[in-house]
Amino acid sequence: MFFRPKRSGHTEYLQIVKNERVDGKPRQSVVATLGRVDELAQDGTLDRLLRSGARFAHSAVVLTAYERGEATKVATRQLGPALAFERLWQETGCRRVIGELAGKRGFQFDLERAVFLTVLHRLFDPGSDRAAEKWRHGLVIDGVGELELHQLYRAMGWLGDELADQSGRGLAPRTTKDLVEERLFALRNNLFSELSLVFLDTTSLYFEGAGGHSLGQYGHSKGPPPGSEAGRARRRHRRWCCRATARNRSAARGRRHHSVAGDRAA
Repeated sequence: MFFRPKRSGHTEYLQIVKNERVDGKPRQSVVATLGRVDELAQDGTLDRLLRSGARFAHSAVVLTAYERGEATKVATRQLGPALAFERLWQETGCRRVIGELAGKRGFQFDLERAVFLTVLHRLFDPGSDRAAEKWRHGLVIDGVGELELHQLYRAMGWLGDELADQSGRGLAPRTTKDLVEERLFALRNNLFSELSLVFLDTTSLYFEGAGGHSLGQYGHSKGPPPGSEAGRARRRHRRWCCRATARNRSAARGRRHHSVAGDRAA
């Protein structure tokens, strides 16, 4: 059954209608006409009727109590921050790299989860590690339920540990954080990994010093300086060399990724 407004002239009435099947066909029949809609809403009759019927529907009782402020609030926890950032954390390789580096130290807690928590906290509500430990109780974050404050301190200390190998250091000593960043860069350093073919217009390319005896053997220079006219192409671990001509460009048709570098006359 359901409520249905029924207009008669300029007046609208509220009816209770039920669906039933008669001879295999759906039919609607009026159970009762409650009165004019404007009068029912004005004197509160409709609200009282709905509240009276809501006593027999558990979900409606909860919603009514919530609207009145009578519902008992047990706890509220946010899902969004961790759900959004967790995926980025995995896709960028942060979870993998930190997990591999932390595994060599044999920590008695999940150090990767501790680092994740502190990074997430700095993104959404920047503060200290102590603040992060309190802040996590209002969120749903996988794997951080057993973490304690001193473990967050140890995680930050681990990121700042100086490395034994200080080659290539700048003004500051190299730390675990630098190693994490370098490995993340190596994971994402794939700008040309899917490039199938490259054509280079190297009419005026020439070599000075080392290099010409190897790359230069694949072509010749049209200009005065000795050099090479060559195009290098790479697909996985194979290489081809070719001249940048219209015929070569036509060969690139159908390849998923290709690039042509040259001037207007190329």
